[in-house]
Amino acid sequence: MIRIVIADDHAIVREGLKRIIFSIGDMSVAGEAGDGAEVMQRVRDTECDLLVLDLSMPGRSGMELIKLVRSEKPGLRILVLSMHQELQYAVRAIKNGASGYLTKESAPAQLEQAIRKIASGGAFISAEVAEQLALGAMPGSEALAHESLSNREFEIFRMLVTGTSLTDIAAKLSLSVKTVSTHKTNLMFKLGMQNQSELIRYAIRHGLGDEV
Repeated sequence: MIRIVIADDHAIVREGLKRIIFSIGDMSVAGEAGDGAEVMQRVRDTECDLLVLDLSMPGRSGMELIKLVRSEKPGLRILVLSMHQELQYAVRAIKNGASGYLTKESAPAQLEQAIRKIASGGAFISAEVAEQLALGAMPGSEALAHESLSNREFEIFRMLVTGTSLTDIAAKLSLSVKTVSTHKTNLMFKLGMQNQSELIRYAIRHGLGDEV
């Protein structure tokens, strides 16, 4: 029996995932979580084999949670199930310690395939993600500017270029507006940008969001 913890801040999504998992004979839902604190509580208190994790969680970001889970339970496998289709999110998730990345638009059969492969010790990533990971590992490979951003900075960068205000970003990430503003200043310095328009042009040029 593959024991799974589901972590997503939307109850409807969790319910849908539970229905899919319950319909498979040798899988069970060992627990669920709606925010970062609950994720860590379930990981510590629940006997489970795999964590299905959304990246957009209240409190700690999904990328931070991957690192925390890996540090506390190195043997627990992590499948990221995200609304983000961008390649950069998948690459970052794998680099941080996830064993697979799947978008929420995927079919239930693909979810089952990903869970089985990861639970058995394998990885579930697209050919494009595998290529980017390989290219980044090659000697002399030159990183793009946005790859120097921390996970939190990249998350805020993506929200800024879609027109989200600092106040709304702070509310969504459970941070103060001052903290978000500091992250914005730091990320703009790292990217060498002076204003919002430059950030948006950079995001478009590098394919960092269909909705930009």
